[in-house]
Amino acid sequence: MDAVRLIVTSRRALAASGDVPHTLAEVWQAQALAQAIGSRLAVSGPPELRGEAIGLTELAGRGCGVLERPELAPGELRAAQLTELGDAQQALARLDGLLGEIGIALVALASAADDEGTYWQCVEAIDAADESRDRVLQMLRRLADREEVPAQREAG
Repeated sequence: MDAVRLIVTSRRALAASGDVPHTLAEVWQAQALAQAIGSRLAVSGPPELRGEAIGLTELAGRGCGVLERPELAPGELRAAQLTELGDAQQALARLDGLLGEIGIALVALASAADDEGTYWQCVEAIDAADESRDRVLQMLRRLADREEVPAQREAG
């Protein structure tokens, strides 16, 4: 499945998650998907994105690491369903939205946390999501810069 479809699926699942365990499971799924997209970009994406893509892979992996791994049935891990990136710019723009939404969901969970463990887990996951999002935005800027250079050559 392509990255955009998986991101859309993750956004819908996050919106429908409801309780704390399901929301944390969806956050974990989103971070795992970000990790897979970063890995794919690092290997086969545009060369100018490879450094940030490796960083995204590491940061999203940290985001997964601070959360408990949800129990998933075979085939439920969305990141494992990633078969193609499609348009890198579109995938990154959608991933930016997903990472923003998981940050918002985590802030809500941290604010309402009944125990200190959940609170700190959410805070660390917020930090990882925010840093992952920064990498995605850097990659989007690099892609925009790449498109401006040929346009400037044609105009000049």
